Amino acid sequence: MNFFLGCAVWAYKGWIDELYPQGTRAAEFLHLYSRRFTTVEGNTTFYAVPNQETIARWANEVPPGFEFCLKLPRDITHKGLLQPSIPGALQFLEVTSPLGKHLGPVFAQLPPSYSPAYLDDLTAFLEAWPRTEAPLAVEVRHRDWFNEPHVSILTNLLEKLGVGRVLLDSRPIYTGEDDPQLNSERRKPQLPLQFSVTAPFILIRFISHPNLSTNQPFMEEWVTQIQQWLQAGKRIYFFVHCPIEERWATPRLWRSPGTARYFQKLLSQHGTEIPPLPWNKLDYPPNQLSLW
Repeated sequence: MNFFLGCAVWAYKGWIDELYPQGTRAAEFLHLYSRRFTTVEGNTTFYAVPNQETIARWANEVPPGFEFCLKLPRDITHKGLLQPSIPGALQFLEVTSPLGKHLGPVFAQLPPSYSPAYLDDLTAFLEAWPRTEAPLAVEVRHRDWFNEPHVSILTNLLEKLGVGRVLLDSRPIYTGEDDPQLNSERRKPQLPLQFSVTAPFILIRFISHPNLSTNQPFMEEWVTQIQQWLQAGKRIYFFVHCPIEERWATPRLWRSPGTARYFQKLLSQHGTEIPPLPWNKLDYPPNQLSLW
């Protein structure tokens, strides 16, 4: 399986009645989520690292083929230089080892303050990461990384080491009608999108707009790109976020699970060779997607 689809988290009570049946308990979220999607971003590890017992329980709750793409803790990536945090990064990998085959690529999200001036520091960190044990991807947020000569330097470094570059697409939330609630939630950076592939795998973080029609042109662009990458043998992880996940009063507004499922349908409609979404095999239908 070379295409994985999911959201940023699994433990969200607001998805009951859309992703989870009524009456679902929090302890059941991961089990049910992993029977609907094939991967999760695992954003939770950015804020706190669970113990190995918890990690082992995660591994036991998900079916074969499901993968966690965990974010390195902010104590590693957001405390200045990366080199002093190499021991902590290796410890993180050790703690998450009970996931076994369920551990997908790990990714490091670097803060906007981490500029190309720290290239040597970044190089040392990437070289120290045991890439044969766990693939690694990097998300850069300082604008200079997107300009020459820095973009080429970064690309060459990542290609040399086989490290992926996270592709963050926040275009949808900066497009469409002006909404006061959405404006207050626009915390994702507005950065250029560069379709840069530096490793055998690709991590895509799609920041969706609650209006599906606003997402449509961007999703269609991703369909074309994903088809090309799959034909080239790349392994793709596509994560859908939505800045506002509260329960909407009107069915025309979409949250990340519904948008992700719609994207899977869009890929299938265009003849993309991807495995069926587990969610589509369930008898329990989401209310929002009954509009299809």
